[in-house]
Amino acid sequence: MSDDHTDAQEFFAARAADWDARFPDDGPAYAAAVTEIGLRPGDAVLDAGCGTGRALPALRDAVGPSGTVVGLDLTPAMLEQAVRAGRDACGALLLGDVARLPLRDGAMDAVFGAGLVSHLARPADGLRELARVVRPGGRLALFHPVGRAVLAARHGRRITDDDVRAEPNLRPLLAGSGWRMVSYVDEDARYLVLAERVTG
Repeated sequence: MSDDHTDAQEFFAARAADWDARFPDDGPAYAAAVTEIGLRPGDAVLDAGCGTGRALPALRDAVGPSGTVVGLDLTPAMLEQAVRAGRDACGALLLGDVARLPLRDGAMDAVFGAGLVSHLARPADGLRELARVVRPGGRLALFHPVGRAVLAARHGRRITDDDVRAEPNLRPLLAGSGWRMVSYVDEDARYLVLAERVTG
């Protein structure tokens, strides 16, 4: 496992136990973002980097009992918190790496990724692997419950031009990884990018 993966695991493992308590009001924002993906009953959706599984109930509601919901995370402690919160009832939880997904080509209709892209060791490779498991025309939602400026301020920083989540950086990154950006929203109250899996 690379140092990049170890760093991400250590970051989230240290915060897993109180993660939900630190952000108790984010639930409606997750649910609202999920509605914008356009999931239908019976769809298959992956929550990539699912953490404590806060999106899983909304994803299950969107795809219904006949749909498939998979939550995947690199950090065992986060998945343990998802189980403690009962969110494993909403979907299958997998320990794994976004760079090497244990899923068939084109198996999913959509991917939801909350806070995901900035934690990918190699964003282009991660986005390409997500594209591999999504059918042509399927959707990707990159989400955060607050925008880049609010998040940076929360950490005592300012947003910079080299931020992978900035539209001028993310649009070509997606395009080179099998996706076409459909919409980009970066407001104080949320960050939501929707992209569509291109053919070929």
